[in-house]
Amino acid sequence: MDFQIREAISTNLKGNSASDIRDVVEDAVQRGEEHLLPGLGVIFEKWWKMADDTKRNSVLNEIATAFK
Repeated sequence: MDFQIREAISTNLKGNSASDIRDVVEDAVQRGEEHLLPGLGVIFEKWWKMADDTKRNSVLNEIATAFK
């Protein structure tokens, strides 16, 4: 299968407002469907690449807390 999920998600979200992206994330989490997880991963990856170490460490601590 020659489907590039990163490209598709990036294209679908390009130009969206923070509110629009929040709606996408909340819908994916609420629906809880496995096939939506890669899209959330792409969103996280995009954020990770632009975040500085302080932001990354903060989020990592929050995630670690969520998995306790």
